[in-house]
Amino acid sequence: MPGPIQSIERAAAILRLLARGSGRLGVGEIAESLELAKGTAHGILRTLQGVGFVEQDRDTGKYQLGAALLHLGTSYLDVNELRSRAINWADALAARSGEAVRIGAPLEGRVLVVHHVFRPDDSLQTLDVGAMLPLHATALGKVLLAFDVTLVASLRGGELEAYTRRTLASPTAVKRALAKVREAGWASELGEMTPGEAGIAAPIRGHGGIVVGAMGISGAVERLCDPDGSPKPSLLGFVRDAARAVSRDLGASRW
Repeated sequence: MPGPIQSIERAAAILRLLARGSGRLGVGEIAESLELAKGTAHGILRTLQGVGFVEQDRDTGKYQLGAALLHLGTSYLDVNELRSRAINWADALAARSGEAVRIGAPLEGRVLVVHHVFRPDDSLQTLDVGAMLPLHATALGKVLLAFDVTLVASLRGGELEAYTRRTLASPTAVKRALAKVREAGWASELGEMTPGEAGIAAPIRGHGGIVVGAMGISGAVERLCDPDGSPKPSLLGFVRDAARAVSRDLGASRW
């Protein structure tokens, strides 16, 4: 196995030092604290500054943690809180619906699956935690898109991949679908990412009613949908009830 990379270890040490400190630190202070050559410390700081992990005060020349790194930390906490608050409700939804349950959160223009409960039967299944799903071709993604104009903007100017013949691959079609999601308060997919597979999802809201994630079920079209392709009312009710329960736990005043 390859050994540790010294420059990364030093960069991590600098970040820890800045996180522990009470204020900004200069190059000399950082170099002295970590027993580094001043030139080495400066080079690492300039690199960290370039990616937004540290910021330099214009007046003093000292460094502090950057907004990009703080945002990463906040996102991590948000995702973990979402998952921890939703675990029990996700288990209950899987038991009630008899289908697989996934919880998704937006990340880099896609849906990050942060929690996945297997369908409660003996079939062979693959864990989806950590998977990145397309926004426009999944029920989870449509929910996130419908309530986040920033995510919608990320789709503009790019080609929407058609995973199947049912995928909504045109901006106009996606826009119409999102309007229906906002009106109904839930989203569905019908063979849009995987042939023969359907999905139903509802928003998870946090403080102030902001949508912070989505919860849904997925499975065979014939199990989730009526003959006309619409979600079975009982399953839709289970999904919406579970998403509302998680929203209440997260402090949402409306859902």
